[in-house]
Amino acid sequence: MEIILLEDVTNLGYKDDIVNVKNGYANNYLLPQGKAIIATASNRKVHAENMRQRARKEENFRKEAETLKAAVNEKTVRLVAKVGENGHLFGSITSDQIAEALKEQHNYDVDRKKIVVDGAKLKEVGTHTAQINIYKEIKAQINIEVVAE
Repeated sequence: MEIILLEDVTNLGYKDDIVNVKNGYANNYLLPQGKAIIATASNRKVHAENMRQRARKEENFRKEAETLKAAVNEKTVRLVAKVGENGHLFGSITSDQIAEALKEQHNYDVDRKKIVVDGAKLKEVGTHTAQINIYKEIKAQINIEVVAE
């Protein structure tokens, strides 16, 4: 029996794969659990259309991500912080502060969860780099300049 998987199934396939399984496995496990549907002609057409739409959306997301990467890559963000005697900050610079400064200084809105700082936290004055995970394998680098108040 040919089925279309609605989710990943271990040792069988991934979501949206069309696979051939034994009737008992499909009727007693996959179909009742909602993990698959029977690959009828109408279900195949719906599946093909869904795959086309998903590919189109994926391409739009990828184009937007590439545009953002080109715009943001190698930009410098300047942050002012209170500093102690030996150049260490009181506290640290967070990804939330970096996202806010990127919005204010360069007018690019980036989710704070997508910003990864080298060394996890910025606790010293100087120039540091951070990576922005924009979309899947599309990443951008920004420079962070931390100066004393």
